[in-house]
Amino acid sequence: MITFKIAVLALALCFGQAARAADESAAWAQLSEQQRQVLKPLAEEWDTLRPWQREKMLDIAHDYPKMDAKQKALVQKRLTNWSRMTPYERENARKRHQQFQSLSAEKKNELRQKWQEYQKLPESERARLRAESPDIYPDSDLD
Repeated sequence: MITFKIAVLALALCFGQAARAADESAAWAQLSEQQRQVLKPLAEEWDTLRPWQREKMLDIAHDYPKMDAKQKALVQKRLTNWSRMTPYERENARKRHQQFQSLSAEKKNELRQKWQEYQKLPESERARLRAESPDIYPDSDLD
């Protein structure tokens, strides 16, 4: 009986992974209306995304209905910003994200605090800082 349950579980996992792989390779036209609505900023490039990129975007679309209005607005803003980036800018964003993720919790909190302080500055002061140190204060709005 236990062997049967394990076999059923294994089959379910395999079918789930196969369905997931099919979703990841799905063309834009094959996405559900809800998925297309959430991922609309990526519509023009969807069919050129790598499977792992599609998987990440489909995960976002899956979680989207559970988000509150503020989270949904942030997702849309980030997807729109991402869709406007060049491949070079995207690669740099990935590297910065990986660097941030590798930091200790204390360092992450310190950087978040500094970012909040920066956000509170008047726009004229932020513009001055960006002009003086573009590597430290990027033009992009990270929220």
